[in-house]
Amino acid sequence: MNDTVRRFDILLVEDERADAHLVKTAILENRILADVQHVLDGREALEYLRHQSPRFTETRRPDLILLDLNMPRMDGRECLAELKQDPDLCNIPVVVLTTSEVERDIVASYNLGAAGYITKPIDLIQFMTVIRDLGNYWFALVSLPDKSKPAVGP
Repeated sequence: MNDTVRRFDILLVEDERADAHLVKTAILENRILADVQHVLDGREALEYLRHQSPRFTETRRPDLILLDLNMPRMDGRECLAELKQDPDLCNIPVVVLTTSEVERDIVASYNLGAAGYITKPIDLIQFMTVIRDLGNYWFALVSLPDKSKPAVGP
């Protein structure tokens, strides 16, 4: 029996530092075994994933991307579209985590390939519950692709 506990890698794409801090705190408080890397927009996320910046030469491929929609430079929609068109990155699950409850944002996110869409609750207790449930679903229930292997195209 393997006693090694697997830690998961999450890439958090969020321009609001306070929201990013809240996500990290919720992950810690809910005892989700995950390392969270934070970038500020879609362009930085792609640089991180493609190791295109001196800052990101040693980054690990995430098991899950949490993506805000409304960000400067490259927003979440543009980032999601580019991720899902990239054969090396398209199999990384992306969950949109945003304040938007607009139906067209929800539909567009799924049409672009999002694996889920979560509206950030304003209430702190509800936010903690959402992150706990997200962790339980993605890291206890779902089988994730082996991130050491490249995506297999259609």
